[in-house]
Amino acid sequence: MSAGPSLDPLADESVTPLVRKTAAWAWRLLIILAAVVALGWLILRLEILFVPVALATIVAALLMPVVDFLDRRGAPRSGAVALVLLSGFAVFGGLLAFVITQFIEGVPALAGQVSTSIEGVGAWLTDGPLKVSEQQINQFRDSALEALRDNQERLTSGAVSTAATVTEIVTGALLMLFTLIFLLYGGRNIFTFVTGVVPTGVRARVRNAGRAGFHTLIGYVRATFLVAAVDATGIGLGLAIMGVPLALPLASLVFMGAFVPLVGAVVTGFLAVIVALIAKGWIYALITLGLIIAVQQLEGHVLQPLVMGRAVSIHPLAIVLAIAGGAVLAGIVGAMLAVPVLAFLNSAVRVLLADDPVAEEEAQEADDAPVIEAEPDDVEQLE
Repeated sequence: MSAGPSLDPLADESVTPLVRKTAAWAWRLLIILAAVVALGWLILRLEILFVPVALATIVAALLMPVVDFLDRRGAPRSGAVALVLLSGFAVFGGLLAFVITQFIEGVPALAGQVSTSIEGVGAWLTDGPLKVSEQQINQFRDSALEALRDNQERLTSGAVSTAATVTEIVTGALLMLFTLIFLLYGGRNIFTFVTGVVPTGVRARVRNAGRAGFHTLIGYVRATFLVAAVDATGIGLGLAIMGVPLALPLASLVFMGAFVPLVGAVVTGFLAVIVALIAKGWIYALITLGLIIAVQQLEGHVLQPLVMGRAVSIHPLAIVLAIAGGAVLAGIVGAMLAVPVLAFLNSAVRVLLADDPVAEEEAQEADDAPVIEAEPDDVEQLE
């Protein structure tokens, strides 16, 4: 393999084969890297378009099986889409209103607990082993207020940018809704039309790869939704039984955090521990921590093996790197989208590069069935 056209054949012969092969790999990898960077730049420039379409695709993966089920039972496709969307909006809107009501009712009690905790901390600082004087505490408070006044202009500009962000969110939400409607109604036809630009020789392979990737995405979103619901229910019930304020809003945060694997559950669980510590004391905080660890162990060792197939599972290192890269590029949204995109690409690329793409696609569909992998000792006993 040559690194490129040479003006002097003798010069090529004077270079060792290892150097020539390394150069050939190097310039090809540089071209691939340039293409990836250009694609990333384009996605960032069109973030207001890319993010709603990506979110709509993920939601479509969750709702598509329900729409297909109604379609197979004889319901008109448009009616099935409308029914599923309206039902989803009703459930989501009702839960959101209930959570907001609970949050409004629980904040005053939590604020009172925070005030009491602050007074307790102040008394400990002055009367405890540190012997901090009230003058020093007042100086720290005045310094904080002065820093707040000095950064007032920056906060004001941040409010203006927040207003612009709200406009972008509304625009993105409408775009996501329209995209979701068309994906649920005729997503397969859209995919067939888009892949029509692919050369005829590889068109079937590309379509098989796309179907395999979306099938894996359906399994991933369905499993993540179930795991998130179990996590939120278990932690929410535990917090409610202990009488921790804002139990339902915290459970909702746990549900949303579960869509960011590994990291999201840790962060939202830490918030629940902090609220329990402020409101009920360190004993309840330790109980809350134990509850969260128990739920996470249930999720990792029982739920995920049951609801996620081998084709959906991804190595934890790849998940961490994907989340970190997504967070750096696009913040919280990037962290949420990183793993679904990785799951899609994992299956699609495997089919795309397989010697027999149809057989690979069928194997992945078989692997997506719920499985519990046996331990080596169990296998030996069965033999």
